[in-house]
Amino acid sequence: MALWIQAQQLQGDALHQMQSLYGQHFPIEVRHYLAQWLEAQPWDAIDLENQQDEFKAKRLLEGLIKELQRKAEHQMGEDGFLLKIKLGHYATQLKSSYDPCPLELVRCVKHILYTEQRLVQEASNASSPGSGPVDGTPQRYQQINQTFEELRVMTQDTENDLRKLQHSQEYFIIQYQESLRIQAQLSSLASLPPAERVQREAGLQSRKSTLEAWLTREANTLQKYRQELAEKHQRTLALLRKQQTVIVDDELIQWKRRQQLAGNGGPSEGGLDILQAWCEKLADMIWQNRQQIRRVEHLTQQLPIPGPTEELLTDLNATVTDIISALVTSTFIIEKQPPQVLKTQTKFSATVRLLVGGKLNVHMNPPQVKATIISEQQAKALLKNENTRNDSSGEILNNNCVMEYHQTTGTLSAHFRTMSLKRIKRSDRRGAESVTEEKFTVLFESQFSVGGNELVFHVKTLSLPVVVIVHGSQDNNATATVLWDNAFSETGRVPFVVPEKVLWPQLCEALNMKYKSEVQSDRGLSEDNLVFLAQKAFSSSSNNPEDYCNMTITWSQFNRESLPGRNFTFWQWFDGVIELMKKHLKSHWNDGAILGFLNKQQAQDMLMSKPNGTFLLRFSDSEIGGITIAWVAENPNKAERMVWNLMPFTTKDFSIRSLADRISDLNHLLFLYPNQPKEEVFSRYCTPPNFHPQKMAVNLLSGHPRCR
Repeated sequence: MALWIQAQQLQGDALHQMQSLYGQHFPIEVRHYLAQWLEAQPWDAIDLENQQDEFKAKRLLEGLIKELQRKAEHQMGEDGFLLKIKLGHYATQLKSSYDPCPLELVRCVKHILYTEQRLVQEASNASSPGSGPVDGTPQRYQQINQTFEELRVMTQDTENDLRKLQHSQEYFIIQYQESLRIQAQLSSLASLPPAERVQREAGLQSRKSTLEAWLTREANTLQKYRQELAEKHQRTLALLRKQQTVIVDDELIQWKRRQQLAGNGGPSEGGLDILQAWCEKLADMIWQNRQQIRRVEHLTQQLPIPGPTEELLTDLNATVTDIISALVTSTFIIEKQPPQVLKTQTKFSATVRLLVGGKLNVHMNPPQVKATIISEQQAKALLKNENTRNDSSGEILNNNCVMEYHQTTGTLSAHFRTMSLKRIKRSDRRGAESVTEEKFTVLFESQFSVGGNELVFHVKTLSLPVVVIVHGSQDNNATATVLWDNAFSETGRVPFVVPEKVLWPQLCEALNMKYKSEVQSDRGLSEDNLVFLAQKAFSSSSNNPEDYCNMTITWSQFNRESLPGRNFTFWQWFDGVIELMKKHLKSHWNDGAILGFLNKQQAQDMLMSKPNGTFLLRFSDSEIGGITIAWVAENPNKAERMVWNLMPFTTKDFSIRSLADRISDLNHLLFLYPNQPKEEVFSRYCTPPNFHPQKMAVNLLSGHPRCR
């Protein structure tokens, strides 16, 4: 409810924007009386593109209707009677509107809450600039909004000047017509008697001379007005282009970069609502200026006056067309990327969006979007504007989709829900390149017109690079290609060039991001963990983190060359750890029970100073996706203590019996390193004692500890 209280304090344009969010599709009274309930619901947990989430949306709709009905029933008194009727009517209206499509209700409410939050944040930043986030985002937003206000004033100024010019020109034409009438009268005097002709001619000649002098002065004034107006339009268009550069080349590109890093497990790229609001403002102002320039052109055609204005107007027309074209083509974007590891014969989805589609009324004749998969070479040729002869590198089923306009959010988008890659055509590979290093991209393209077919646009956008696989066994190598590309690609690159080597700390950041995302943990990779990984990657024994700061790791070291003495690469080993943790052990990792990134010697050094029965969990060096238990105990063959290691457990083992149950089964394991009784750590994850349907199978399959 706190948000609604703040939203009610908005003033001026912000208040108007907030009020415009509501209407018959979602009455403002519903927002007011159900404020607390609305803000407490998990709207963000629902994926609008996932039809399986429709059940959750249905439950939220039902909850909304019940809350409205409950609120109506509790109204008392004369005023309460009217409110009771109104709230009951709204309950019926919302049920009728959204029962066939409950996801649209979620879309509507998410848009409302997000916009209110943005407006409140902007108002807060404006009143106290120093209180915003430390990354300076509010200051950037404030600068953009200030520029929009400046553009609004400039556009209004040229509109006023244009009206003044129009009125002056209309009066000029009237006076010019009067001069023609006088000339006609003079011509007709020849038929009059000489005395009368001389008398009338003198008066008409005097009026004619005065009027012609006025027309000459006024023609110069009109030319001056036209020149000044054209120069003002030049300044407005220059500022519009600058503002467009900030929004499209800075803010939108940053959003795309966040979207790419989100593919590696980075934070969500965030919504597009604020970017769309900016782009729509741009489109609106560009279009207003374009219409003004066309009106000036019409005036010059109506009354030609020799001078430099015509050439200026031609340049202005070309400039404004260029600006609107750049805006439209740049704001045709992929809101939801297709999967970057794409398996043939498997359904996948994607969403494309035109940020200015609603403002330019493109939805009045909804365009169709086509998806095609193309190779890296074809993508390069496309960006060079070379003729690719509509080539593709495969066949995508269900690859055409009509853009839909969502009135509640003002978004125009195409949702490809059931695409499937039927076949892929691979190119000749270079050197040691494998099929999982070959990159493709999904090309989305469409064509539409705006302004009553005044301008026709052919828009295209490329997805992030995708790696096509035909079997699940190729997934980990394909993921390596995607991770390296997402992490280290540069803005504006030639498709899909990435550096062959990067600094080790850069890779550490990417690995940590991926690990935390996949394991769904706030506990990332520690400095010690990263030192262990560096030792593995570089076959080094140094324990000093600084020794690795300036070292570079190549793509070949990352996922082409096998680790010394192994038949797998560094990435394949690390990816195996991720898969094991993700599927079976993330709770234990989050509890801090798994040290994991230790070699056998480190484990031995740590355990030998601890009491017998102390154990720890570390990832296997010899087996992908394996974890082993190391513990200290007496050696029955010699009068000395030693560290024992079990054969590694894998996903297959934990599918039979959990880690907690296995540790519970092993009576000689007493304390988790350094000194925690194992029951304190693992007992809550154990299967209840009276529930062992697989115990006999477990005993047969797993036996007792396989020591080595």
